[in-house]
Amino acid sequence: MNKLNHIAFIMDGNGRWGKKKRKKRNYGHLKGVDTVKKIVKSSIRFKVPIVTFYVFSSENWKRPKTEISFLFKLIKSYFTKEIQSVISQGIKINILGDLNKLSKELRSVLKRTEKLTKKNKKITVNLAINYGSRQEIFYAFRKLKKKINLKNFKKNLYTKNMPNPDILIRTGGKIRLSNFMLWQLAYTELFFLKKLWPDFNSLDLKKIILKYKNIKRNFGSV
Repeated sequence: MNKLNHIAFIMDGNGRWGKKKRKKRNYGHLKGVDTVKKIVKSSIRFKVPIVTFYVFSSENWKRPKTEISFLFKLIKSYFTKEIQSVISQGIKINILGDLNKLSKELRSVLKRTEKLTKKNKKITVNLAINYGSRQEIFYAFRKLKKKINLKNFKKNLYTKNMPNPDILIRTGGKIRLSNFMLWQLAYTELFFLKKLWPDFNSLDLKKIILKYKNIKRNFGSV
């Protein structure tokens, strides 16, 4: 059976789910947070050490300002009100992405969250916020000061010191990576689901994990 170290999620379909329920797109984002909480708890139960959620891409700035504002208020509110719950569950939070474009207040909340949870060991939850993989790769090369080689390059990625995802799960019916972890996903097992993110559940996750564990992974060999 394959060892499982890291699962990445592209949480597509929140806005469409909200409209499907005859409400606003933001309603879908609100329900999407509930799904994240459930999946983190399930990942702890399934003994998954690391999970990464694609929260906000570097291209998502093209969305309506009201939607962007709602998303950031949602993140800020959650980590302000629920931080003790996060700590008590043993969750370590890492933020991946370029935070310079975020508000000073949101950056402060995120940095505080990372600091307060850095010693937690039950599960590591990476949140990719203002993240773009092409940007990440460009920044990694730009920061190289030593001899340019694979080892030094990897040290400058947002995901330094952690294993690449074994599984990528994308909900929402789209079959693309959308500028997410292009370097890290080279040998990842990809699962694309038609379900919208708020409808994704623990049983879906369990089925994918079981399927993954029985896949023959060659990594270029035979």
